[in-house]
Amino acid sequence: MAAIPYRTALIVGAGPGISASVARALAAEGLKVGLAARDTAKLIPLAEQIDAACFQADAADTGDVERLFDEVDARLGEPDLVLYNASARAQGPITELDPAIVQRAIGITAFGGFLVTRQAARRMLPKGHGAILLTGATASVKGFAHSAAFAMGKFALRGLAQSAARELWPKGIHVAHFVIDGAVRSATRPDPADRPDSTLDPDAIAAAYLDLLRQPRSAWALEVELRPWVERF
Repeated sequence: MAAIPYRTALIVGAGPGISASVARALAAEGLKVGLAARDTAKLIPLAEQIDAACFQADAADTGDVERLFDEVDARLGEPDLVLYNASARAQGPITELDPAIVQRAIGITAFGGFLVTRQAARRMLPKGHGAILLTGATASVKGFAHSAAFAMGKFALRGLAQSAARELWPKGIHVAHFVIDGAVRSATRPDPADRPDSTLDPDAIAAAYLDLLRQPRSAWALEVELRPWVERF
């Protein structure tokens, strides 16, 4: 199995589930890992488990994201692998949604992805090396009723991935987007007894992220779509 060609990872929007599984998998491969979130208290158990560094940041705030990357540079070194996993929802009928809450949700889900990609690319371009991964959802390709804000944000994040890949791939930076098409398993959301493996195992998702990072540049993937084997398409 090919080695992962990256040394320092930053996960923005870290928490339980996908980002925690990816963090553990990267640490097991010997990478230094930074975990960023608005609430760093929730990151302490994971950080202690894998010897990761924690950083407080609001992903939708330009100044916060600039400061975040400066702090990561100083404590860990410039990251050559960045994962954007932050998102927010605003559920409800379009006629009843609060525009300010919708604006905030889109800011976290999409604009924050742009801010993080921008800072990551600034550090990776001079070296001609790096990877930027963006976590999407079913809403990246399919909008549902009462979920307009989430769909707008995830559609935009997917567009960012496509544009950034076409710009940055030829310069040595692997940009990829993951469509997580299904419910992610957790302690509070286990598989039903009569439907084993009907939700996505976060450790299995993490394995797919690491498989992508090992890809040779002659056959890079732009998008990976993951869903349980019983998912209705």
